[in-house]
Amino acid sequence: MNYTDRTYREHFRRDRWIYFAAKYKETDLYIGVDDQSWTAELPAFTGDYIRELRNEMDGWIAGHPAYASALSPYAAPADAPGIFREMSAVAEKSGIGPMSAVAGAVARQTGIALKSRFGLKEVIVENGGDIYADLTADIDIAVFAGTSPLSEKVGLHIEAAYAPLGICTSSGTVGPSLSFGKADAVMIVCRDVLLADTYATAFANTVQTTDDIPACIEKIRGKTDILGAIAIKDDKIGICGNFGLKLF
Repeated sequence: MNYTDRTYREHFRRDRWIYFAAKYKETDLYIGVDDQSWTAELPAFTGDYIRELRNEMDGWIAGHPAYASALSPYAAPADAPGIFREMSAVAEKSGIGPMSAVAGAVARQTGIALKSRFGLKEVIVENGGDIYADLTADIDIAVFAGTSPLSEKVGLHIEAAYAPLGICTSSGTVGPSLSFGKADAVMIVCRDVLLADTYATAFANTVQTTDDIPACIEKIRGKTDILGAIAIKDDKIGICGNFGLKLF
């Protein structure tokens, strides 16, 4: 199932942030900005920014096809742009290919650029289920898990003291991203959104049935750089980390 219409965005809070979309090629961002920081210049600036960022990234990737297709850790050359070296570094920790961190990387770079340019108080950038969040107050995040009866019924209470951070979700049953598992959702929270992104994919790869949920959560517990996690398959859920379970 391919939820390219991203209907889960309809449930994002409207009382705290003003939202707008920014799209270019495969990049499809949904950005929330606190209402006090809102300016009408934001959408146009963001559109120009992601176009420039994607063109630069695509240009480098075109010359390094082995990097783009790697399914295991792959070291970026020393002269590669910093974003690709960072993606390689986090992939070394997750054990999969560096492109597993690309959505989180684009979300983070966009969020940082917007805060720097406009002095935003809060910004949240969602990129295909991967979120970069720079917050001043706590938030509750529901897990979108496709047809699972738990989808958008459970989530995490995220404390702003940990921000900025990454909240990333991977699935083997939802969306177009490559996954070797059948998890309905694995959500990972890390201070580094690139790390959260690649970990989410790596751990989602390990879930084929509901019986795999306990082992997946136990492996996640062993990663000290993961702040919190939820794994969902069908009607089963596992949770661990610093954040409380939230029911919606």
